[in-house]
Amino acid sequence: MWRKAAAAALLALAVGYLYHSGPDLSENIMHFIPLPSFQFVSENHSTEQLISASWETLITLPSRQWNRVAVGVNACVDVVVSGVGLLQALAVDHGSGLDHEVLHSEEDLKEAFVHFMERGAAAERFFSDKEVFQRIARAAAEFPGAKLYVGGNAALIGQKLASYPDLMVLLCGPVGPKLHELLDEQIVVPPESLQEMDEYHLILEYKAGEQWGLSQAPQANRFIFSHDVSNGEMSSLETFVSSLDEFQPDLVVLSGLHMMEGQGRELWELRLKEVVDAITNIQQDVPIHLELASMTDKEYMNSILQEQVLPIVSSIGLNEQELLFLSQAANGPHADLASWTGIPDVGRVSDILLWILQQYGCSDLSSEADLTRIHFHTLAYHILATVDGFWGNQAAAVMAGARVASSQACGLQAVDVTKVELKAPLEFQSSHAEKGEKLSLNPVEPVTVWRRRNVTFHLTPVLVCRRPLRTVGLGDAISAEGLVYSEIKNQQSFRSDVDIKSRYLLLC
Repeated sequence: MWRKAAAAALLALAVGYLYHSGPDLSENIMHFIPLPSFQFVSENHSTEQLISASWETLITLPSRQWNRVAVGVNACVDVVVSGVGLLQALAVDHGSGLDHEVLHSEEDLKEAFVHFMERGAAAERFFSDKEVFQRIARAAAEFPGAKLYVGGNAALIGQKLASYPDLMVLLCGPVGPKLHELLDEQIVVPPESLQEMDEYHLILEYKAGEQWGLSQAPQANRFIFSHDVSNGEMSSLETFVSSLDEFQPDLVVLSGLHMMEGQGRELWELRLKEVVDAITNIQQDVPIHLELASMTDKEYMNSILQEQVLPIVSSIGLNEQELLFLSQAANGPHADLASWTGIPDVGRVSDILLWILQQYGCSDLSSEADLTRIHFHTLAYHILATVDGFWGNQAAAVMAGARVASSQACGLQAVDVTKVELKAPLEFQSSHAEKGEKLSLNPVEPVTVWRRRNVTFHLTPVLVCRRPLRTVGLGDAISAEGLVYSEIKNQQSFRSDVDIKSRYLLLC
């Protein structure tokens, strides 16, 4: 079925080519059309065209779709502004970059911004001084070209899910008047989540090649910071969980754990225990997706792991920085890497994904964990890694996530092949730590699939927008789209009380 669909995509391209070549050729189409070779088609269509056309043919919704999705618990208003422009307006002098786990001053902000801009990497930090933050926020809101958007992982995921008219979305989080105005009408917000004041996050964007002093951005990205107490304490968590009994979701999406990092050990140690208690109280046959985000405190990440947050969710979404940081915090594979150099090596990524599912997921007969799915995304490609037997339609899901990354980054509703480029490796290894398979990317079947033990990997390239208009929320849109196209193979497979050995034999 997969190859037939790919052949259909090829055929459509070939017909289009023949049609535009002149009447003599088109008259012969009804008599005989040989299936064109890849070489023939690639001479007349770019690789980007082949991938985009194949996506449109191969991406199909699952037979069993979600009806009601509950999303929580971080929400805010994003103020998006030019990072270099704002810092110049604040009369901050350019200097060398230096990462800070928590920002205490404008100088800290400048150093952290330069540090990540030079690497073209996304990051998010807490700003400890409320008064200084409010002054910077006012300057950002008044800066020429500043824009206000729905912000916060939960709200952004909810907004994306609400673009599907048959899907009802519940959003719990600190929702102020401006955010409520910006939200899709299809989103239900419990009265307990409404508050008088909005939480604001400042998004400092930079473009590929943009310079400030001696620093130059290798690619477009953004630096996020806030002084956000409501989201920082996950204050909407209890409202979120208590709303589920009435809403009766068939999927739960949780985010906001990263916001607690800047609140200090005493708060997050207590709160993580309460998060675990809250998750375990959610109806057991409902899968839970956890969206991770940028963190810097290895002790905090270890607390998330030690409090067993990952094993009690069904699915997680993360990017290359979050993946490597998780491995570094727990001394996993390739923890000796300080950072990725260029496009993350597929074999190394595959090693870490497999390790997470083995260490914290449903991986063997003794496992009581629920984690069976990881949606990994980086600029050039995406991977969905799933434990066999739990999830269906994952080829379509990973392609759908890549497609929305391509279109949304360019500010479009669909992929425009004249505005994107392929940056994914055409050949790669399935593992770096072990003797892996040598794999390749085929533009007319743009999902490469391999298995390691009981885990299946689906990789698809991203058609990278050459001049992205907005990078904020891309990861959330990718995860949301991937979830929309995902299907549960067995509803009872999640967080079930049945004998673990029987469950493993049935599904793992």
